[in-house]
Amino acid sequence: MKKIITLIFIGLLIFFACKKESLIIKGSDTMVNLVSALVEEYLKENPKANISVMGGGSGVGIAALINKEIKCANSSRDLKEEEKEKLKANGVNYLEIPIGYDLLAIIVNEKNPIESLTIAQLKDIYQRKVKNWKEVGAFQYEISLYGRNPASGTYEFFKEIVLKGDYSPEMKQMAGTAAIVDAVSQDIGGIGYVGIGYIKDIKGIKTVKIKNEKDGKYYSPLDKENLKNYPLSRPLYHIVDKNYLFSSGGKILRDFIKWELEKGDKIIEEVGFVPLTEREKDSLLKEMPR
Repeated sequence: MKKIITLIFIGLLIFFACKKESLIIKGSDTMVNLVSALVEEYLKENPKANISVMGGGSGVGIAALINKEIKCANSSRDLKEEEKEKLKANGVNYLEIPIGYDLLAIIVNEKNPIESLTIAQLKDIYQRKVKNWKEVGAFQYEISLYGRNPASGTYEFFKEIVLKGDYSPEMKQMAGTAAIVDAVSQDIGGIGYVGIGYIKDIKGIKTVKIKNEKDGKYYSPLDKENLKNYPLSRPLYHIVDKNYLFSSGGKILRDFIKWELEKGDKIIEEVGFVPLTEREKDSLLKEMPR
């Protein structure tokens, strides 16, 4: 009997020693490639961890956090007031943790002669007040609009920063960022907005410069020397359950976020995004539990 109990005890020790810690991160399609790359590198140093990364859009991830289905949501936009209220009502003490910055690129087909646009022109294009490329100094060709769906943080960001109103109902709502890139590469009249990380080494498209109204100059999201001057930039967030993060059970999430802040810059740049400043990272690390 003692031998059996001993064997069971040893078996349980082996089981818990070998059992991997699990974490699901879900949300922003803009961030899915970035966070997947970060997780892949993190797991090389922490093979006992088990982290899954899923897309679906910022709104989908936030809804899953509200419903307590996950502990960490990726979001390419700030939380809406109604989302904050729902999180609090469901007892989720949330924390928004920025991990880098995205530059929203405006893409057109490579055969389109347009080189630059203003925010006002973008607004008129996406609200269908401008219907032909000739109206903004390009060629005689009808404009085709491509964008994301309302579950996307990119959809919300573009709506708030550029449109300050509603999209034209003629815009084709695409399920993901890659679908926008593919559609514009095949449509001579197409235009789309995508995270900068999705246009690296893609054929059939080109990036349009956007005017910064503060200095009157045009900037490209591909110009690394002038990233701070590009007008369509935004932070990328992990939105986490704070109580879980600070608990003993939240060690895997806590360790991963610390690792991102301390070692993730190279990957963030390689994927095509912009790291936080050293001051921003130091401030976040000081707030993290030991």
